[in-house]
Amino acid sequence: MMLPKPDYSSKTFSALREAASQEWNDYIDHDFVRGMADGTLPKASFLHYLVQDYVFLRHFSRAWALGVVKSTSLQEMKHSAATVNGLIHVEMPLHIKICAREGISEEELFNAEEEAANLAYTRFVLDAGQSGDFLDLLVALLPCVLGYGEIGLRLAATQADNTPYQEWIDTYAGEEFQALCQLGGELLEHAVANRLGDNFEASPRWPQLCRTFATATKLEAGFWQMGLKGK
Repeated sequence: MMLPKPDYSSKTFSALREAASQEWNDYIDHDFVRGMADGTLPKASFLHYLVQDYVFLRHFSRAWALGVVKSTSLQEMKHSAATVNGLIHVEMPLHIKICAREGISEEELFNAEEEAANLAYTRFVLDAGQSGDFLDLLVALLPCVLGYGEIGLRLAATQADNTPYQEWIDTYAGEEFQALCQLGGELLEHAVANRLGDNFEASPRWPQLCRTFATATKLEAGFWQMGLKGK
């Protein structure tokens, strides 16, 4: 079966994904992801991941809010603000709803202790934005957004009929999140055109952007591993 490999209207994203092909494959084809597809992922691992991902989304929202500060165009500002809104009003409520069914309250989610893998990832992204410009921040942010979009499509194409993780799969394969990914790809093209020009791979900045993307992708795989192990 040919699995989805969306480019989200971004040749830059395709180039970054290719430059980090091993890291990307480790991320989108992790055992945690496979376990959601076939239903073998232990519920305890999934709930542990959800709690930590709720904490992650709080900091991820802060990073996208930093995108408003770092923006140099109205398009960048509008997209960053819209993403913060989506994270707070779409993704976080999904976590709250699923965890509530398992007896985990929103207050417990908000006060959950942040684990090392979570801390490493969120602070890496924030540092990329604080020390760099909007493009540095965006390249650190997009492995999460576009990666979840690609994973959602892959799982929708391969999931078992009885997987208990259908709700998660439907969210990230769904039109609303896929539209957000499409906007993210278009925003990346806009940011690259404004800062690097058409021949972006010849830019002196390109190797560092590739390293940032690869590191963020490694940290995403580490996040799955944290969930899988429960610590």
